[in-house]
Amino acid sequence: MKNKLFILFMVLVLSLGVTACNNSKKVSNVEGKHNIVATTTMIADLVSIIGGDNVSVQRLMGPGIDPHLYKASAGDVSLMHNADIVIYNGLHLEGKMGEIFENLNSEDKLVIEIASGIKEEDLIISENETHDPHIWFNVLIWKDAAKVVRDGLINFDKENEVTYNENYEAYIKELDELHEYVQSRIDELPESKRILITAHDAFEYFGKTYGLQVKGLQGISTASEAGTGDVSALADFIVEHKISAIFIESSVPKKNVEALQEAVSARGFEVEIGGELYSDSLGSTGTDAETYIGTVKSNVNTIVDALK
Repeated sequence: MKNKLFILFMVLVLSLGVTACNNSKKVSNVEGKHNIVATTTMIADLVSIIGGDNVSVQRLMGPGIDPHLYKASAGDVSLMHNADIVIYNGLHLEGKMGEIFENLNSEDKLVIEIASGIKEEDLIISENETHDPHIWFNVLIWKDAAKVVRDGLINFDKENEVTYNENYEAYIKELDELHEYVQSRIDELPESKRILITAHDAFEYFGKTYGLQVKGLQGISTASEAGTGDVSALADFIVEHKISAIFIESSVPKKNVEALQEAVSARGFEVEIGGELYSDSLGSTGTDAETYIGTVKSNVNTIVDALK
């Protein structure tokens, strides 16, 4: 009887242990690799490319997660504390995590802010005098982000400097090709059709770089709600300019864009939902948009094909 009770007790303990492991995030201590935590999917992709076989990268936020509203769990904090390097976007994209990054810095943890390497003149200032954090939508700026990652890795691991430089140079060529591809696709649109309307104001860098007028139903941060006045004004704008398509976003609920579509219809004009854009995260694993380059291509293809 005692043996049976002991066996039942051990099964219960092991079950609880497995559950705890499944519900928490742990650093994958891969032997011989530097363990890096990246906040967003875009940054995780970038670090994996520049770091190559020398790094093991874990991201806090998966596809479809809104970084503006993301709150770090106890598991996230533990993950960052146990990592060799923590890399985040900055410019208040991870708006609810600022204090965590400050604490990590005070503990002499190597914490890298991507935005620290972006020139001030390349940053967009919003109406409320804050910087727009969506820097990855300008492919040329993302080249600067790649340099920040490369320099950070070399600073941490001088022994593999040659590898990091080689990976960086190869990726810069791919980004140059991506920049040319995006511009060539936008050039297919006549000037009158180069108006992009999305769920929130995430595409200003994209518009400024590639020549589109951009309007978002919500502000730069999804923490700000769109009011009925915002919907009404944007509906009037769509009717006035006879815009054929508006777009939902993968990390933002689509109800506001659907409300905008209904408001336009009530004015006697029909506007289509032209497709889903990836704004604050990359696409899911296994899709064409699982990488940064794939995501940018997917977005521009969706936009141009719908607005033509």
